Amino acid sequence: MRDILKNYLKNLNEAYQRGDAREESYYEHLANLIKQYAENKNINKIDVTILPKKTEAGNPDFRVWDGKNHITGYIEAKAPSVSNLDYIETTEQLQRYLSTFPNVILTNFYEFRLYRNGEMIAQATIGRPFIAQKLKAIPPLENIQEFENLLEIFFSFSLPKVQNAHSLAVELAKRTRFLRDEVISVEIEEKEKTEGHKALIGFYDAFKKYLIGTLTKKQFADLYSQTITYGLFAARIRAQADNNDFSRKIAFDYIPHTIGILRDIFRFISFEELPKSLAVIVDDIAEILHYADVKNILHQYYKSGRGSDPIVHFYETFLENYDPEVRERRGVYYTPESVVRYIVRSVHELLKIRFGLPDGLASYDVKLLDPAGGTLTFPAEAIRKAAEEYINKYGEGALSRWIKNHILENFYAFELMMAPYAIGHLKIGLILEELGYKMSEDERFKYYLTNTLEMEEIGMTNIPGLSSLSEESHLAKEVKEKQPILVIIGNPPYSGISANINKWTEHLLKDDIDGCQSYYKVDDKPLGEKNPKWLQDDYVKFLRFAQWKIQKSGFGIVGMITNHSYLDNPTFRGMRQSLMKTFDEIYILNLHGNSLKKETAPDGSKDENVFDIRQGVAIIIMVKLSQ
Repeated sequence: MRDILKNYLKNLNEAYQRGDAREESYYEHLANLIKQYAENKNINKIDVTILPKKTEAGNPDFRVWDGKNHITGYIEAKAPSVSNLDYIETTEQLQRYLSTFPNVILTNFYEFRLYRNGEMIAQATIGRPFIAQKLKAIPPLENIQEFENLLEIFFSFSLPKVQNAHSLAVELAKRTRFLRDEVISVEIEEKEKTEGHKALIGFYDAFKKYLIGTLTKKQFADLYSQTITYGLFAARIRAQADNNDFSRKIAFDYIPHTIGILRDIFRFISFEELPKSLAVIVDDIAEILHYADVKNILHQYYKSGRGSDPIVHFYETFLENYDPEVRERRGVYYTPESVVRYIVRSVHELLKIRFGLPDGLASYDVKLLDPAGGTLTFPAEAIRKAAEEYINKYGEGALSRWIKNHILENFYAFELMMAPYAIGHLKIGLILEELGYKMSEDERFKYYLTNTLEMEEIGMTNIPGLSSLSEESHLAKEVKEKQPILVIIGNPPYSGISANINKWTEHLLKDDIDGCQSYYKVDDKPLGEKNPKWLQDDYVKFLRFAQWKIQKSGFGIVGMITNHSYLDNPTFRGMRQSLMKTFDEIYILNLHGNSLKKETAPDGSKDENVFDIRQGVAIIIMVKLSQ
C-alpha cells in the first residue's frame, strides 16, 4: 500500500507541475488509487464512475460500486488548493450530499474525511499539498494506517435492510428530493440536448400539452421525480413477490403492460442511455428498495391504530418527509379508514333502499367514479364491500367473471398526480389478487391520468413514445362527457387558492349548466359577494363536477368528505341552494375539527379533526332519485 500511495502523490505532483491543472485533472489519479486499494485488499472488482457536473450542484464527483453492482458510496473532491475542508463541510452543497447519501468521502486529494449518515467518523491526511504547491516537491507520505482504516470503513458499508415504513419513506423522500432539485431540474434546463435530455424535454412537453397546461419545469421535475420513485416502489413489490433481484433495469418488467404512460417512463429509465447524473440517483433509489423488506413494511400499519391500508399511510409519510408543501398545495391527506368505510357503506345501503338494487355496489347497474382517486382508497373499499356482498349471496364460483365484467368495466377513477396514480394501480392489482383474480396482460383498472377539472379537447401527440398519455387523457374525457355515472365518491383536494382555474371550470361554477343552478346565484339573482374567492376552492369545484355528472345521468348518489365551510358561510348560499335543487335527499355529518372556531366536543373534550389539518370537515351524501 505504501508504494501505491507514493505513486499517487507523485502523479498528483506531476499534474500540478504542468501548471494548467484544474480539479478534474486529478480525478483519474484518485479513481486509480481507489481501484488499486480494492485490488490490494482483494475486494471484489469495483467500478469508480466519474460524474460530470453541469452546475455547482449536481451529484458528488465519484460513485463507487462493488462487484455485485451495488453502491458502496460517493466521493466529493475539491481542488488541492482548497485547504479548508472545515468550511466545505458547512456549505449547502455538501450538506445536501451528506443528508442524501449515507457513505461519503470529502477530499482535496490529500486530506480525506469519511461521513456516515452525515457524521464524520474517520479522517486521514496522507500528504501536505502546500509542499507540492510552494516547494514544487512531492510531499512526504504520512498516516498510511489511518488512510487504510478510512477506506476499510468506507468499503465495509452496505445498506441495512429497512425494517419499517417510516424509515423507508424518509430514505426515499430525501433521494427523491435530490433527484428533483439536483438532477431533473438541471437536465431539463440544459440548452445542449443529448438524447437523454431530449427524452426528458419530450416528457415535459407532453405533460404540459396533454395533462397540466400550466405546468412549469420546476413542477414537472417534482411530478417526474415522484413518479420514478413510486414506480420503482410498485415494481419492487412485484419483484419481491416473485423472489427476484431488483434494479432500475429490472423495474420495467414489473410495470403492467396496460399502464402505457408508466411503461413509457420506465422504458426510458430502464433501457435508454441515461445522463450519468440521472442514472446515479435512480440506481441509488433502486438500491434502497432492493434492501428493503417491502413485504413486511406493507403489513406494518395494520397494527398502527389508524387503519390497515399500508400504501395510503406510506404515501402520506413519504410526502411529509419529501415536501410538506406539495401535500398542502394539492390538498393530499390520508382519509381515515373509518370515514371511507362509513361513506362506502352508506352508499351501498342507499343503492339498495332508494334505487331498488338489492346487490348494492355489487350490482352490474352501478357505474362508480372517484374523481380525485389518489391512492384509490375509496374505490378499493368499494371493491371490498361489493365483493363481500357478492360472495355472501352467490359464493365464489363466478367471482372472477363478476370482477372482470363489473369491477373492471364499471369502476372508474381520475388522478392528476403521477405518484398516487402509479401506486393506485398497484393497490387495485393487489386487492384483486387477494380476491383470487390476477389481471391479464391486456387488462387494467380504469384509473386514468387526467385533470378532472379540465375539459379541453385533446389530440394525439406526435412525441415518440408518448401516445399513451394522449390515449389516457382521451379515455378519461370519454368518461367525463359521455359515461353515465350512478355513484361518485371520494375525498377531493382542499385548496383555497386553486391550481385549477380554466374556462371550463369557470363556466361550471358561474353558469347554469345542464339544469344545475350556478353557485354564483341565489333565487336567479347574482350572489352579490364582493370577494367570492372561497367558491374557487378545489373541493367546491369537485362537488360541482359531481353534481353536474349526476344531473346528466338523471339520478345517482354523491358521497364525499370535504372542507365544511360551505355549510354556514354566507359566500356559499348559492351553492347550497343549487345542491338542494338538484338532489332529493342530502345527508350531512359535520365532523367539525376547525381549530379556528375553538369548539369543544359535547363532553367538553377537545374538538379534534379526523385529518391533521386546521380546517374542519364534513361528510356529505346526496341522492338524486329521478329527473
